[in-house]
Amino acid sequence: MRIRPVGRHALLLDCDDPAQVERWWAELWRRREAGELTAAEIVPAAGTVLLDGVPDPESTAARIARWTPGPAVAATGVTTVEVPTVYDGEDLPRVAEHWRSTVPEVVHRLANTEFRVAFCGFAPGFAYLTGLPPRYAVPRLPTPRPRVPAGSVALAGPYAGIYPSASPGGWLLVGRTTLTLFDVSADPPATLTPGTRVRLVTG
Repeated sequence: MRIRPVGRHALLLDCDDPAQVERWWAELWRRREAGELTAAEIVPAAGTVLLDGVPDPESTAARIARWTPGPAVAATGVTTVEVPTVYDGEDLPRVAEHWRSTVPEVVHRLANTEFRVAFCGFAPGFAYLTGLPPRYAVPRLPTPRPRVPAGSVALAGPYAGIYPSASPGGWLLVGRTTLTLFDVSADPPATLTPGTRVRLVTG
């Protein structure tokens, strides 16, 4: 892990892999809750963690360099969201082929996996969900669809995700949900936030 200053009041942690991102995000969250870290925001991404609103970045970076992150599951404030999912996505046969499995077996695995929001991005309310073993990673479509319906449950690379609104997209569609994932009038606006556990239950 490497620490870099970003502007006058922010730090960026460059991590070696997504698992290290999750561990550092959880560790920084715990340290802030314990009063050992001052930061307005702690924002994970695919390979980095951004600390924004840091009063003294230089001394904070020196302290972080001495810390060792614990397990990601030990983060505080973790909740579980059950997403009712109808597994009728048009790319289910393609996923089954990649997994060398059958469509019912794909559905069973997805419905019985506990996912975790690693980070958010791409569109407001879009969460990148980890939890599938690496061997189940799937490629994106060679040509993205011009419009993916809101609520579409999909897979790409090592991640699962749910489109919060209609948009172009190249992920493999496995199902759909009617759950609202982003509402500007809600607090917080996003239903799925980093650290949240997610289950794509049949329904």
